[in-house]
Amino acid sequence: MKRLIAIVISLGLLAAIYSLIDLDAFIAVVLHCRGGLLLVGLAMVAPITVFTAWRFLLLVPRWANVGLGEALKLVLAASTLNMVLPSKIGDLSKAYFMRNKGHMTGPAALSVVLFEKLCDVLSLLSWCLVGLLVLQSADAVVRGLGVAAACLWVIGLSLLVSRRLAGLFFGLARLIPWAKAREFIGRTEQSWSVMQRQLAASPAAGLRVALASLALWLMHLLQIWLFILALNAQVGLVVSFSLTALAIFAGLLPFSFAGVGARDAALIYLYAGYFSPAVGAALGLLCTMRYVMPALAGLPFIAAYMRAAPGGSPSAGA
Repeated sequence: MKRLIAIVISLGLLAAIYSLIDLDAFIAVVLHCRGGLLLVGLAMVAPITVFTAWRFLLLVPRWANVGLGEALKLVLAASTLNMVLPSKIGDLSKAYFMRNKGHMTGPAALSVVLFEKLCDVLSLLSWCLVGLLVLQSADAVVRGLGVAAACLWVIGLSLLVSRRLAGLFFGLARLIPWAKAREFIGRTEQSWSVMQRQLAASPAAGLRVALASLALWLMHLLQIWLFILALNAQVGLVVSFSLTALAIFAGLLPFSFAGVGARDAALIYLYAGYFSPAVGAALGLLCTMRYVMPALAGLPFIAAYMRAAPGGSPSAGA
C-alpha cells in the first residue's frame, strides 16, 4: 500500500510539473540538446558504478572474500531494489546478501553498509556546502537548506566518531513505541558499534574510504553538470554542486517513488534563476535515467540473489 501511495504521489508531481511547463519548449530542449555531451554524461553511469563497487571493497574486510566482481553484482542488485524502496534503503540488501552467502555475519555486514551510507551522505553534504559557500544565494529557502545541510554534516560526523553521542542517539531512538522499529534500531546500534571499533582500529583505512567517497560524489555531480551543459544551459560547476546536491536529497525523501517527481520539482525550483522549467524538467528526466540504467543492469543479479536466499526478503534485516 505504501508503495502504491508513493507511485501515486510521484505521478501526481510529474503531472503537475508537465501541466505547468511549456511542452513545446520542453520538446525543443530535448531535440536541440548537445548529443555528444549527453552521451558522455549517460556513459558515466558505467565508471561511476564500477567505482562504487571498488569503494565498497575498501569497506569490506579481506577475510570476507568479496572480489570486485561480487561487489559489482551487489551494487547493481541494490540499485534495482532502490527503484522500488524509499530513500535508497535498497542498499541495505547488500548486507543481507553478504550474510546469506556466508561472507560476513549479519552485524558485521550491516556495519559495512551503514558506514557506506554515512560516507555517501557526508560526502554529498560536503560538496553541497562547498557549492553554497561559492553561490552565496540570497534565496531564504536555499540559505535555510544550507544551514540544515551544515547541521546534518556536524551531526553525522559526531555520530560517527563519538561513541557517547551515538549511544545517546540510539537510546532516544529506542523510545519509539513500535516493537519492529525498536528491534531494527537494536540491530543497527550493534552494527554501528562494530563500525566505530573498526574505524578506531584503522583510522588510515577510514580516511581512504572518505577520500574515495568524496571522489565518487564528485563524479556524480560532474555527470549531472554535463547533463546541464548538454541541455544548452550555463551553470558554474561548483555552484551546481550545491543546487544538485539539494535536489538529490529531495529525491531521498520517502514519500515519492524512487525520488521521481520530488527530485524533478526540486531541480526546477532550485535552478529557476539559471534556466527555464522546461530545461529543469528535461534535467529531471536525465537524472532519473541515472538510476534506471544500473537498476536494469541489476535485474539478473537480484533474481539470482533472491533465489539463493534461504527465505524472507532483504527488508527482513541483516
